[in-house]
Amino acid sequence: QVQLVESGGGLVQAGGSLKLSCAFIGDMAQYGAIGWFRQAPGKEREAISCLSLEDGTTYYTDSVKGRFSISRNTARNTIFQQMNSLKPEDTATYYCAPAFDTSCQWYLSPSSYKYLEVWGQGTLVTVSA
Repeated sequence: QVQLVESGGGLVQAGGSLKLSCAFIGDMAQYGAIGWFRQAPGKEREAISCLSLEDGTTYYTDSVKGRFSISRNTARNTIFQQMNSLKPEDTATYYCAPAFDTSCQWYLSPSSYKYLEVWGQGTLVTVSA
């Protein structure tokens, strides 16, 4: 049984930084990739970052590339997302989710969230102008 617990969200001014954490309870080795999604009010959930559990390679959508960084602490079974230069449009609830598929290209494709089964409760990030 896999559980995910996201934390680290909060209120920050534009230009500020936050670091999100995702505690992965269970066997991460059964998955091929893991990453972060976000969902703003009234919008579809979108994938923004992905880390290959095969080789550790990271991938990002254009909207966060250069500002966000996904990483993993293997010993603590925890996934992190460092978010810098935050913008008001980054305001959303952020979720981490694992995928059996090893392809981060697929992970970052539109509507991939529909095929993922395990989700945490999310953590809210609010960026004020």
